[in-house]
Amino acid sequence: MAEKYLIVGATGSIGSNLSEQLYFSGNKVHLVGRDESQLKILSEKLNSQYTVTDVLDDGFVEKIKSDISDIKGLAYCVGSIDLKPLKNTTENDFNKCMKLNFYSAVDLIKGFQDNLKQNSGSIVLFSTVAAQRGFTNHSIIASTKAAIEGLTVSLAAEFAPNIRVNSVALSLSNSKIAHPILKNSAIAQGIAKAHPLKRLGEGKDGAALAKFLLTEESSWVTGQIIAVDGGRSKLS
Repeated sequence: MAEKYLIVGATGSIGSNLSEQLYFSGNKVHLVGRDESQLKILSEKLNSQYTVTDVLDDGFVEKIKSDISDIKGLAYCVGSIDLKPLKNTTENDFNKCMKLNFYSAVDLIKGFQDNLKQNSGSIVLFSTVAAQRGFTNHSIIASTKAAIEGLTVSLAAEFAPNIRVNSVALSLSNSKIAHPILKNSAIAQGIAKAHPLKRLGEGKDGAALAKFLLTEESSWVTGQIIAVDGGRSKLS
């Protein structure tokens, strides 16, 4: 029987690749994003339903639940790249990043916790290599994603044995949110060379691990933060 998975941030590079990998493996997906035109294209390709909402809006969880209430797993593929020197940061910078990456993920998990428990489900969150490695100007996003890693291990303990919780820690990849950085080819090449595998990641790279962690292929894996980073966190 095909399982149904909730993909939030479904039109991004990771979310769209994950949705496709799940669907073409015989599963069903429910897509969530802000851009209805992009969601419609993807939903037609994957014969899937979708919800148009912004995770920064009040009541976004209830809006999703009005469209789908029974799922086997959820992936929170929403992210941001917030880079600036600490002296230029504001409290609002940290609050907005935490709302987008952390608080809304918590609200979503709380909203579907009981259903996931009934279905022995799985949750996949996304972190960054910068949560463990020190990079200049990364104080906002690194702090926020470190919170995601703490949430991952805490919820894995709290929800066991009924719900598995894991995170994928990414390095920079070719994606929509990274475009402002990578549009400069010299910068893109320099960042690629900083990785032992000498290339930037692609959406399919992180999505492949997320698919594994969401499905029963990883039924004995929980509480893990696993890097998909071209070796940058360990080898450079």
